[in-house]
Amino acid sequence: MSRTIAIANQKGGVGKTTTAINLGAALAVAERRVLVVDADPQSNTTRGLGVGPDPERLSIYDTLMDGDNPIQGIIHTEILHLDLLPAERDLLGAEIELVSATDREKRLRRALEGVKENYDFILIDCPPSLGLLTLNALVAADSLLIPVQCEYLALEGLSEVMATLQRISSGLNPALTLEGVVLTMFDDRTNLSRQVQDELRQHLGNRVLKTVIPRNIRLGEAPSFGKSIITYDIRSKGAEAYLSLAREIIEK
Repeated sequence: MSRTIAIANQKGGVGKTTTAINLGAALAVAERRVLVVDADPQSNTTRGLGVGPDPERLSIYDTLMDGDNPIQGIIHTEILHLDLLPAERDLLGAEIELVSATDREKRLRRALEGVKENYDFILIDCPPSLGLLTLNALVAADSLLIPVQCEYLALEGLSEVMATLQRISSGLNPALTLEGVVLTMFDDRTNLSRQVQDELRQHLGNRVLKTVIPRNIRLGEAPSFGKSIITYDIRSKGAEAYLSLAREIIEK
């Protein structure tokens, strides 16, 4: 049965795109059929999976605005079992254009219904804001995965996205649940990272996933080569962490 997971946090720079790319790759290596949907106008997930800009190519913008079946825009990546619905810069206009559109919050959900049977997991990378793009992702999703950077004020950003989850699940998508909170950019050499982890686990209990994503140079390098950490350096600590996260998600 297909699971659609939105990866979101209203705070930027917490590892949403890194998680979308590398969790998708790790799930694919585990022989799960995966579609990564880039719903962020910055297109970093698209570029991080080695897909360059092409204004002529169908993208998520066409899916949202023209009602095209997303299967027409899906790209096969270099990783077996891993596909991508890309984003281009024109997605910047979608936030404004969707305001007056009918069923504006449900367009992505309706479009993905046509391809869900082809995948075990659909991962949606959201922009760092609660606009109509993120709203579409949360309405389309079965669950929400929240990356949280191990830094000061982590709880403050998390409380905002948890409140958003509650609002969406009480209205537009009653089936939406919390997949979990994943701690990112963890540096076990610092007291701050350990303190943030302890505080989050004390506050949220088992809603914080067991896997912790470390701060890792190879993770930072991989996107500049258009590769996931799995294909860039599978022996790195970053790759080990995302393979562990994939196992945890599969077991859930």
